[in-house]
Amino acid sequence: MKFGPVPVANAGGKILGHNIAGADGRRALKKGKPLSAADIERLRELGRQVVYVAELESDDVGENAAAKRIAVAALGSETSSNLRLSGPAAGRVNFLSNVLGVLRVDAERLTRLNEIPGLTAATLKSHSPVRTRQIVATVKIIPYAVPEQSVQAAESICAAAGTLIRLDGLHDQNVALILSGSASIRERVLNDFDAPLCERLETMGATIQSVEFIPLEDESGEVALAEAMQRQISAGAGLIILAGETAIMDQHDIAPRAVARAGGTVICVGAPVDPGNLLMLAELNAVPILGAPGCARSRKTNIVDWILPRLLAGDRLTQTDITAMGHGGLLEDVPERPMPRSRIRNS
Repeated sequence: MKFGPVPVANAGGKILGHNIAGADGRRALKKGKPLSAADIERLRELGRQVVYVAELESDDVGENAAAKRIAVAALGSETSSNLRLSGPAAGRVNFLSNVLGVLRVDAERLTRLNEIPGLTAATLKSHSPVRTRQIVATVKIIPYAVPEQSVQAAESICAAAGTLIRLDGLHDQNVALILSGSASIRERVLNDFDAPLCERLETMGATIQSVEFIPLEDESGEVALAEAMQRQISAGAGLIILAGETAIMDQHDIAPRAVARAGGTVICVGAPVDPGNLLMLAELNAVPILGAPGCARSRKTNIVDWILPRLLAGDRLTQTDITAMGHGGLLEDVPERPMPRSRIRNS
């Protein structure tokens, strides 16, 4: 594509490069339009002798056609029913979600795509939770056209190894919420955790199977917690969330011990996300168990908002998945914490 100044007399049929304002300051001609004979006359009336234009060459693909081809390629040969494409308009195509889900992006191939001059593709971070009708990605062509070779290179990158962008829908799972703590503060624990956690789950389309409280006064509470997890799984729970008076402080704390007693496996204790450091992730009979930290009381974004959607989408997270969350894991603090970061004085 050629782009540059030409005499107004030679600009007919070429694409106007920039908006043109009239004497009153209002837009007289809009950029991106092929200049007609009437447009040329209007430019003369405005006293313009030179105008910046774009001129497509034989091997160029217009901005809208190029954006559409790349967006279709990014979704793959089998277009996901969970995503739909908008437009194109002004060289842009948006990806919109049809369902609640978790976005998956091949970040390495996305970077390669953006290295092609004139092409840009932006997405939410991979594994981001997505609501229905949300824009999750956009493809934008910068110039008015790009060479066919560039579009083909982008299509090849998209086709290299499965879909570049996809949305996995959340499964309608039964979730059991097991709260614990001293018997004397049962109601306070229920008030603190029940509503924030249940609201999150309901927003994600999950079904709250039950909410129960286990007193933890001595080792009998550990036994009761193990039995409660087994009982909820037998009743059909596809996910168990543990939360309570105190967070899990050690791999040999009550909740991890109860998981082991029930026959399960502890995947990790602790996470490099703040708020959310005191997280536990475990599994029992192939059912994930999330030991929620104290920040789950808050409705502000914390590690629970990162983990829950992935578990509901069917991910089986590993220690490696959790440790990778440290980059970007410093989140806005929550006032519900017993020791907010702001209260830690400089030495």
